[in-house]
Amino acid sequence: MVPGSCRRRLSIVTAAVRILHNVESSSLYRSSDAGIALDAQDPIRDVLALARPRTVAPVPLRATAPWGVRFSPFPHIKLGVVVEGECWLCIDGRDPLLLSTGDFYLLGNPPPYGLGSSVEAARAPGPDGPANGAVTYTCTVDFAFQDADASALFSVLPPVVLVRAGDTGEKVLWNVATILVHEMETHHVGRSLVLEHLAHILLVQMLRSHAASAHDPLGWLASVAEDGIGAALRAVHAEPHRRWTLEELARIAMMSRSTFAATFRSRVGRPPLDYLIEWRMQLARAALRTGDSLAAVAAAVGYQSESAFSTAFRRVVGMPPREFRQAGRLRS
Repeated sequence: MVPGSCRRRLSIVTAAVRILHNVESSSLYRSSDAGIALDAQDPIRDVLALARPRTVAPVPLRATAPWGVRFSPFPHIKLGVVVEGECWLCIDGRDPLLLSTGDFYLLGNPPPYGLGSSVEAARAPGPDGPANGAVTYTCTVDFAFQDADASALFSVLPPVVLVRAGDTGEKVLWNVATILVHEMETHHVGRSLVLEHLAHILLVQMLRSHAASAHDPLGWLASVAEDGIGAALRAVHAEPHRRWTLEELARIAMMSRSTFAATFRSRVGRPPLDYLIEWRMQLARAALRTGDSLAAVAAAVGYQSESAFSTAFRRVVGMPPREFRQAGRLRS
């Protein structure tokens, strides 16, 4: 689902060079006092495109208390909403959460968990009994990633992202979920395409809500919610091939070099130039699935020689790029 070829995505823009915060750039990105340019790159789009999510929309669950259902571990992402009623979400090793109508949850790489009309039923569903209690209607969407390494996405997610009814952004989520549920209950032409697009909108909106509500959004997700560090992150995503220096990124963030380095590491979890290298390698993984030569891939992600690229790729990925490409061909 990566739009266009990697070569087109990573090619150097030939627009007129502009100066942003004393840094020459041919791609515009938002900074503290610069508007949103039409060329601006979108980290959420980039990360999801590289992870190549495949959506699976299970049949909505409508149950009458008492009820409970258990789910096996899922090495990807599950997103759910309570359409009607309430239920308990019990994730192994965590405190139970009571969910009510309009509540959304997102689980990243969840261990075994359960939903139920009570904590006990969610943790250990018993035999069927008289169903004469309250009705609950839930809907979930599974996101499975075709790229075995979706670490750029999972690295910014806590075990549970919860958006309660009435929270900022919940109204948009609810409106989209209403259409999604309608599509799931009907069989109109184009149903699967509509469901896929609606599911992606829900995922992006959940990421936005988490970035806006979290005290300290992690990693590239911070770029959704703030300037400063976010401006530097957007710059890296806009021009990954550029030979960025710490001083240039600090100027974009409008911080001193030392403050920028310390703040970036605190917020993102790694030093700025380490993040740049890891993002380049994420792009390189995608590029190696194409027919582009290693020299072209190396140049696209900012390396002047194949040997320098191969050394960096092996250090981050654990194998040389040729071996990675061959392994991908064997899997396909």
